[in-house]
Amino acid sequence: MSKYVFLFALLVVTSIAAKPFSSLTEVPAAGTPAPTFKLVTNEGKEASLSDFKGKWVVLYFYPKDFTGGCTLEAHNFQRDLDKYKKLNAVILGVSVDTAESHKSFCAKEGLAFKLLSDSDARVSEQYGSVMEYNGNKLSARNTFIIDPQGKIAKVFMKVGPAGHSEEVLAALAELRKS
Repeated sequence: MSKYVFLFALLVVTSIAAKPFSSLTEVPAAGTPAPTFKLVTNEGKEASLSDFKGKWVVLYFYPKDFTGGCTLEAHNFQRDLDKYKKLNAVILGVSVDTAESHKSFCAKEGLAFKLLSDSDARVSEQYGSVMEYNGNKLSARNTFIIDPQGKIAKVFMKVGPAGHSEEVLAALAELRKS
């Protein structure tokens, strides 16, 4: 009998330990105010959400500079940058990488939008977008469309990088109609 109690306890402990960090923090819901932030950009300057008031903001979280999926996602946002500008939208990428890493990533990949350094993962946590990988906290691949008044308009969780920019553009066009 004690063997089964031990196995049950072990099962409970491992299932709790295996949960990603993102399940421990609430994801802000559509219609609620977007959590504010102030982070350092790839340009070495501070940027805050309030800097973009009056514009639509596509705030996308991604795990790591210079990795396959993250590079593909960034290239697709860059490819569609003019479409976002026509919709009065800005793209802001967030990861736990340093501002210096972001600067190199933007230079190497030809990115013309801001990447924000969330090195302590505090903003990623506010947005329920943290995961653990090999004992390190990384930003989880989630995207938030924030309306010009600073409210969350749409949430995309666990996105696939390949067609995500098109998905965001379609949602943004729909949201602007409302």
